Amino acid sequence: MKTISIDIETYSNIDLTKSGVYKYIEGDFEILLIAYAYNDEEVKIIDLKNGDKIPQQFKKDLFDENIIKTAFNANFERICLSKYFNKKLSPKMFRCTQVHALYLGLPHGLDKVAKTLRLKEEKIEEGKSLIRFFMKKENVDLINSKEDSKEKLEVIKKYEAFKKYCINDVVVERSIRKFLEKVKIPKIEQKLWELDQEINDRGVLIDKKLLENACICDEKFKEDLMKKLKSITKVDNPKSNNQIKNYLKTMGIEVSSLNKESVENLLKSEELLNHKKYEEIKEVLNLRSRLNKTSTKKYEAMKRCICSDDRIRGLFQFYGANRTGRWAGRLVQVQNLPQNKLENLEEVRSIIINDYGSKLPSRDEYKKYTNKENYYNQNKSIKVNEDISSILSQLIRTTFIPKKNHRFIIADFSAIEARITSYIANERWRLEVFNTHGKIYEASAAKMFKVDINKITKESELRQKGKIAELALGYQGGVGALVTMGAYNMNLCEGDLIEIVKAFRSSNTNIVSLWKKAEKALIKAVKDKTVVNIDKNISFIYEGNILFIKLPSGRRLSYIRPRVDFNSAFNKYIITYEGIDSISKKQTRLTTYGGKLVENIVQSIARDVLGYAMLNLKYRGFNIVMHVHDEIVVEVENNISSVEEVCEIMCEENPYLKDLKLKADGFESRYYKK
Repeated sequence: MKTISIDIETYSNIDLTKSGVYKYIEGDFEILLIAYAYNDEEVKIIDLKNGDKIPQQFKKDLFDENIIKTAFNANFERICLSKYFNKKLSPKMFRCTQVHALYLGLPHGLDKVAKTLRLKEEKIEEGKSLIRFFMKKENVDLINSKEDSKEKLEVIKKYEAFKKYCINDVVVERSIRKFLEKVKIPKIEQKLWELDQEINDRGVLIDKKLLENACICDEKFKEDLMKKLKSITKVDNPKSNNQIKNYLKTMGIEVSSLNKESVENLLKSEELLNHKKYEEIKEVLNLRSRLNKTSTKKYEAMKRCICSDDRIRGLFQFYGANRTGRWAGRLVQVQNLPQNKLENLEEVRSIIINDYGSKLPSRDEYKKYTNKENYYNQNKSIKVNEDISSILSQLIRTTFIPKKNHRFIIADFSAIEARITSYIANERWRLEVFNTHGKIYEASAAKMFKVDINKITKESELRQKGKIAELALGYQGGVGALVTMGAYNMNLCEGDLIEIVKAFRSSNTNIVSLWKKAEKALIKAVKDKTVVNIDKNISFIYEGNILFIKLPSGRRLSYIRPRVDFNSAFNKYIITYEGIDSISKKQTRLTTYGGKLVENIVQSIARDVLGYAMLNLKYRGFNIVMHVHDEIVVEVENNISSVEEVCEIMCEENPYLKDLKLKADGFESRYYKK
């Protein structure tokens, strides 16, 4: 099959990293260079900036659906080339080498993948500085200008290096692709990537009026906070950590950090509680916390990437969560939006849209919305313990709206991970719960503490214990996992937590057995360089210095260069592999164990279930605009389709997960909400 490897270098006055490629191409955009190579042929370069013409054969092949185009992060090349030719290039014609790398548990960047694979071809390190250099309009304009100057000579020198960099990226991408071809990606993954591209291309509409008024409201609110902080502290910039540290120092308090945890500890400290100016310092720290609230920054992110038709595109990265294959959020990060907890969301939303509509309020008028007593007296729907910043953060979701004469159907899978864990562990009592009343928190508490489920109410302490056990302990978590889930906020002591862990494990012996089975299977597969099968068509396979876990769908999870070492101090085997550390983001050796392996497997199967449901919805004609964790948002015409139809399609039996009963719940809305 004929294949074309492609890499391009571009310019736009819009920041690609903050705005995404769809907004990027709407600016003062141009393609400077196109490097390409057919199969194993020599790489050729087209210098569009200096007037090179695109060869007719290359242009013809670019739009030929029978010729595959490959690139690292192919979305960028596809969207930019579509803009240049003013004709959409179908994702069906592309294969993304980055996706193939992520499928194998490799890093996101081209340079890091090449280094991890220890290829002789490596990305030119000078590339990043060259990209930054040609992000400046004055440098781009000098490339083909008629002036004769030292500056132009410097630009021409760098531009020649830029050409070599572009050519080299094709060489490296092709080398990576040929190396990775030893492990084939399942055909369904290509279909899912194409669907992902379709969803990103479609985008989702933004309520521009709500967005603009929320930003105005937030800006005014923060102006007031700044003025108040300045009047109390007498510092020039209350946002400055150093200046606030100096203010605290004048109060006799020295701190090394002002991060959230440090501030919380300071507020509880004896030193501050006994301070004669405790109330003033507490107010300063609280005001500053409100000033630095990050959730409302999502409005600014929306403004940066909203396209000319008021839709935001490129919100999702396929395989962005790496090993499990789950999608990652980009730009606005819809995966971590604040929840809506306002009792009357509709009324509050209308206040922001309409009261800040035709004209801005005066400062006195504005105060009635920021002064708690006045604001809440007029708007009973808003709880007294909240301020404007909190209100705005809860409205972020509602900024996403369907297009005219359409509505959203929002549906998500119910307890999907708990169902899958029970299914692959064959924990029958749990499966019975999911197949009948579905009250897993109550049922878990009843099983753990040997009480009648009918005696466990929604408000009971036992249900709370059942809930926290379900959320924290399914993947071999212990007391630490319960604490992370907020156990101490439930008035539980350490003795209670130990009791909960023991009760959960004794009630779920098959799940405990699954943790052990997964760990033993991996150790045997690596030590004996063999294949080990466990239940539900899940296999541990050692091939080419990679440990694969084959899922029921046929998709594989990858653990690069696994190693099993015996730790005599703990009298147990330690399992490690090469991967990206979630905190440092650097390639290192990571440790895993039975429960973690089960977590990877369960979350990966949940992702496969979501992907299968999304494809089914697409094939039935539904337009997906968003998907968040286990939730799908479709944009449908008014008076067409129903929540029940969408949920029914989502829960159709999966061909590789026979007898797994799924449940989805949903609702309709004229804006996105949770």
